[in-house]
Amino acid sequence: MLSEAFQQLIAWDNLLEAWRKAARGKRGRAATARFEHQLADHLLELQDELRTQQYRPGHYVHFHIHEPKLRKISAAPFRDRVVHHALCNVIEPWFERRFIADSYANRLGKGTHRAIDRLQEFSQRYRYVLRLDIVKHFPSVDHAVLRQTLARVIRQDDLLWLVDAILASGAGVLEDDYAMVWFPGDDPLAVLRPRGLPIGNLTSQFWSNCYLDPFDHFVKRELRCSAYLRYVDDFALFSNSKTELWAWKQAMVERLAALRLTIHPHSAQVIPVAGGIPWLGFIVYPTHRRVKARNVCNFARRLRTRWQEFCTGEITFAEFDASVQGWIEHVRYADTWGLRRHILGRPLRRSA
Repeated sequence: MLSEAFQQLIAWDNLLEAWRKAARGKRGRAATARFEHQLADHLLELQDELRTQQYRPGHYVHFHIHEPKLRKISAAPFRDRVVHHALCNVIEPWFERRFIADSYANRLGKGTHRAIDRLQEFSQRYRYVLRLDIVKHFPSVDHAVLRQTLARVIRQDDLLWLVDAILASGAGVLEDDYAMVWFPGDDPLAVLRPRGLPIGNLTSQFWSNCYLDPFDHFVKRELRCSAYLRYVDDFALFSNSKTELWAWKQAMVERLAALRLTIHPHSAQVIPVAGGIPWLGFIVYPTHRRVKARNVCNFARRLRTRWQEFCTGEITFAEFDASVQGWIEHVRYADTWGLRRHILGRPLRRSA
């Protein structure tokens, strides 16, 4: 017999809502259009496959992006993305009420700019900050550890069957990006442990938060750090004591090892907040913010390319303008009025 939660997952209204979410902003793509062409038939087929546990995820399509750094993106077939949304519609609220308030990635009402606001707020109240980030976070996520974490909240066997199917579909997708790390107690079979969450899956983004949620509570409750925030695998802790922050760093390294994760040791430093904190593409000071120079150079190069594409008719002005407006919307959260005037004038002057 299906659990009540699984019946909620395969209910018509939930599948239809999942399709709407998966199709948002992608209605012009061929795969989305093919699914929509016989929408009712495709949703009924998915519903039947899920009900009878005959559903099997399809193969990923892989591509790379280079900004801000090289990443392998794995795109699931559209019908699988509908299933991901249907699952998250059911289980996300269960976990959301457990998450700490200062976890900002991939959560409704949070996001990059609120994380920057919060970081600056902390920088105005404390003298020092400890920043850490995880080495190859998504390739390193251990399936056994994640499954155990999810099962503490998801008690329904049919939901866990679907979780297992999605997890198994991503095993090994990022193995080329993972360099084996040995932890205390490992035997030679540790190299065979399934790991990795495909970057691009909705479930991967959500499960990343689930995976690190116990760690967030460790920092807040056991280390008693009241000024702590996280965005994906970037952490920031504040204190008026350097000694306290260094002690916290060692405790965090040990706790992350239990999750089979490691940090970048050279970037994990205690620094005065007055010198500026690198954070999500910005340098954040207690009184103002700057955009990282690398990000400015990357956008200037991309803007020139997009302008040339517009001049040669490869893209419309609306597409060119969307690139510009997207960048403006991002950098307006820093002190960038002069920078915007300088950058946005350059491609137009060159073409005159």
